[in-house]
Amino acid sequence: MREDGRQRQDGMTYSELADSAVSRLKAAGFEEARSDVRHLLLHVSGMTLAALLCDGAREVPKEQAQRFYELLEQRIQHRPVQYITGEQEFCGLKFLVRPGVLIPRPETELLTEAVIRSSAGKRVLDLCTGSGCIAVTVAKLGAPEFTAASDCSEPALRTARENAALHGVEITFFQGDLLEPVTGKYDIIVSNPPYICSGVIDGLMPEVRDFEPRPALDGGEDGLYFYRRICREAKGHLRKDGRLMFEIGYDQGRAVAELLLAEGYREIEVKKDYAGLDRMVFAVLPDQNKENNNV
Repeated sequence: MREDGRQRQDGMTYSELADSAVSRLKAAGFEEARSDVRHLLLHVSGMTLAALLCDGAREVPKEQAQRFYELLEQRIQHRPVQYITGEQEFCGLKFLVRPGVLIPRPETELLTEAVIRSSAGKRVLDLCTGSGCIAVTVAKLGAPEFTAASDCSEPALRTARENAALHGVEITFFQGDLLEPVTGKYDIIVSNPPYICSGVIDGLMPEVRDFEPRPALDGGEDGLYFYRRICREAKGHLRKDGRLMFEIGYDQGRAVAELLLAEGYREIEVKKDYAGLDRMVFAVLPDQNKENNNV
């Protein structure tokens, strides 16, 4: 920092620039300051993490330093790092992220991994696909027979198509309200729908409240609006003994399980995340003819 208060933009090493930026973010109350700075510096420099750590004593080119400080100012305004850099890692894959598209979360990796394990030879549909992180990862790392994805948002679908192309996977996309535009039947319908209660959103951290798309967050008054609809509407698009696989809020396990039970689903399981919180609900829609034959 210069004596006149402006950022020094030349003559600094990568280590000095990083330490200065970390101090500034910490002073502004950012808990993940070093991680944020590292992501921004890697993005601006084009270096690998190994190179950045090894070459910390190398002087930063003036243009890089200037661009870095421009991005740092955006972060200080609470703009998420993922929207600044335009990408987020998910299940070891790089995903493009744009404003207007929900940022993929680590918790969703657990749901995606569960789908991958069940996907071999199956038809898989991802509802509320957003960036396409679930559908693309399943198609890339799993062995589904067919993968489809649906979302009501055109910006989200544009990003999802870009991510499918980036990873060289073939996905059929539908645009519309949940299952309305969807054709065909599926062995697995997976969804990470909006599940935050409407009245809670204004109290969320500014990175989420002010930057992420509210329609991708808002699950209605009790957070269960989309689960009710999907539980009901999915029955017309599931094959015999097809599975529904949901991500849920930490306090929604029992409520979503009861919705599934009321709609006739069986083999309902509530699964926890690594923090020991309810995070997923799985259920099977029994073959009604088979059930009748067993009476």
